[in-house]
Formats: sequence, C-alpha cells, structure tokens
Amino acid sequence: AFEEQLKSIGKRNEKVIVDNETCSYWIFKKLKEFGAKPIIKKNLCLKLKACKNKIEVNGMRKAHLRDAKSLIETLYWIKSHYPDGNLDEIEVSRKLFKSREKNKNFIGLSFPTIAGTGPNGAIVHYRPSKLNNREIKYGDLLLMDSGAQYFEGTTDVTRTIAIGEPDKEKKVKFTKVLKGHINLATVVFPYGTTGHQLDILARKFLWDDGLDYDHGTGHGVGSCLNVHEGPQSISKRSNNVILEEGMIISNEPGFYKEGEYGIRIENLILVKEKYIPNSNIKFLNFETLTLAPIDLSLIDIDLLEQKEIKWINEYHRNVYKQVSSSLSTKVAEWLKEETKEIS
Repeated sequence: AFEEQLKSIGKRNEKVIVDNETCSYWIFKKLKEFGAKPIIKKNLCLKLKACKNKIEVNGMRKAHLRDAKSLIETLYWIKSHYPDGNLDEIEVSRKLFKSREKNKNFIGLSFPTIAGTGPNGAIVHYRPSKLNNREIKYGDLLLMDSGAQYFEGTTDVTRTIAIGEPDKEKKVKFTKVLKGHINLATVVFPYGTTGHQLDILARKFLWDDGLDYDHGTGHGVGSCLNVHEGPQSISKRSNNVILEEGMIISNEPGFYKEGEYGIRIENLILVKEKYIPNSNIKFLNFETLTLAPIDLSLIDIDLLEQKEIKWINEYHRNVYKQVSSSLSTKVAEWLKEETKEIS
C-alpha cells in the first residue's frame, strides 16, 4: 500500500522533500521512478518537534517528579538490602520497573534498563540477561541507566551508586565526571551555540587526567516519544544544529574502566532563555529536570570548587523539597540524609 501511495504522488508530479539522513534510498528511487520531484532537504518537522511548547514542558516536569519517586524508592531498597546479599542486576531492574508501573499515566519503559554492577558497568550499552546477570557485591559500583514513558513525557536518568565504602580511585573518577556534569549544567551561552561547541565542558576534567569516554555527552529527548530524538545533540561529533528554547537534552558524562567498573551521571536538561542585564545579545542556559540524589559517598569534596559544592547542595535541596512528600516516612528520612549539605 505504501508503494501505491508513492506512485500516486508521482502521477501528480508533486515536489517531495527527502531528508537524506533519515529517508531510505528505496523511497527516493521510487519517487523519481514514478515521476515525483524529490528535493534533498532537512526534515522541517524535526526542529519543530524538538522545541517543546509550554504544555509539553510542564508535562515533562510532572513525568520526572513521578519517576523520581520510583528511582528513589529503588535506590533506598538497594542500599538497605545489599548487606543481606543475594541482590543481582535483573532483580534491581525488576524492582525499578514494578515501582514505575504503579505511577499515574505510566505507559512503559523508554528503553530496556541498564543495570550493570562491577565490570558490567563498564559496558556502555549493557543489558542484564540470564547469561550475564551478575550478583551485586560489596565494593562494586552499580550503574543504573533507565527511563519511562508517561502520557505527559519521557524520562532518562543514570545514577552510579557505591555498594559499601568506595576506594579512593573510584571517588576521584566519580568526582571528575560530576565536575563535568555540573560544568555543562551551569553554562550560560549565546543564542546560536551548538551542542558540539559545549561538549568540551563535560570532558575537561577527565581530559586533564588523560581520560575520556567513548560516547556522546547528550542526546535530544522526545515528549512521550523517542528517548533518543534529534536533531540536537552534545557530542564531539560535529553537529551544526543550534540549541533552541524548549529543547530537552541529556547531560551524561561518564568514565569506564574496562573489566572493573563504570561511572555515568545523567540528568535531562531543558534549554531556557537567560536574562542578562545590560546585554543586547540573547543568552540561554539549562534547567535540570531530573530529580534524584547523587551518591555523596562517591564524592571527593577536596576536588570540588565552592561553586560546585553550591550546585550540589541546591540540587539536593530541590530534590528533597519536591519528592519527599510523596515518599513513605522511612524513605523520606533516608532521602534527607542522602541530600544533606556538604561543605
């Protein structure tokens, strides 16, 4: 039936925009064969879809608030249960899904949950299965990258947590990743800037130590649509799409030591206008949408500047303020300790 539709377009000799990055060559060939006039051009809908309107933005905030409850309950459950042993990656993934499933307007996962402990955490696109499922052990780092689809919006969040007391090396690497995350989250930039130009902000502190990560820093996110949505991105890969108000993008620097552990900290961020007095240039910045505690036991405070400590404290204050009332007393008390001020 699809080919017949292309044929009817051709019979009318219509002009058709063909985006050569997303359209198959077969369609292009058929359009020409049937008499249509294909024009190679970017899909005009992509940027319109990427710039969320007020209703979509408010929906994303609601989705993240509901999702935060499930993630925090699962983090509490992991931290409370691992001393007893017998926790594994699949069990953690199931626990998180069961909690999300109870949320209002939950549709399903936005992608299969990545729960990698120890060496499995160093595999960027890891997915636990019966063949590779690993028990969570004392001394491990557990990397959890997950998300959900709600009628109001889409979530994607990664937290890395310490199982027991982390060693100095893990704390240093985690803090370097966190510094990059904060550096990107707090940047103020002029209109016309691309994500490609901002990518270095997230990598700088790893680069200082001769380290890097082999994936993009940020991808666009849909509103109850694709969890990976273009055309914007934050990456070393060249991308000439400028960041616009209403775009939602991930902020997810990481570090991976093959065969040992992985670290990633991911929040979703919203592009907003930033008013700067006495400036005649339009500036933008980011609002962080994700609400989940960052593991304080993994932070080496000596490596942080005061402005970074301030960001962590303000972020955690907001997490507790927005989410605590939806939690049980026991989980809320745990969250209060997890979001306490550092200095």
